[in-house]
Amino acid sequence: MRFGYHNHDFEFNTKLKDQLLYDLILKHTDPSLVIQQLDIGNMLGAGGNALEVIKKYPGRFPSMHVKDEIKSAKGEMNNAYESTVLGKGVMPVKQIIDLGEKTGGTQHFIIEQESYQGQKPIDAMKANLAIMKKWGYE
Repeated sequence: MRFGYHNHDFEFNTKLKDQLLYDLILKHTDPSLVIQQLDIGNMLGAGGNALEVIKKYPGRFPSMHVKDEIKSAKGEMNNAYESTVLGKGVMPVKQIIDLGEKTGGTQHFIIEQESYQGQKPIDAMKANLAIMKKWGYE
């Protein structure tokens, strides 16, 4: 059994001694003891970039929360974004998950959507699953 850490947004806009909190977390955790579950949507509103993080820390992300984000006045994490159906937002989701699989060490892709823009949650999840299958992930 290993301990896991799932990021939110504050790790990408909080600094200690000129270092981002997320960089400090990854630099000071042993990958054999602590897995990182990268939430690609949570970081966006705080300035995080999933592609850059995966490139900077290859092999560190066995698990990933897969999200797409749209601009929103209300936002989910007190920022300007909320989640939406994959492929409908501003994030290069397929590129991120492909890089996660190729160099990030990602084996588990967990679709997460927390806002639905008037759509029923079950319908949004059906659409997300269809998109993941279209992209070659089953």
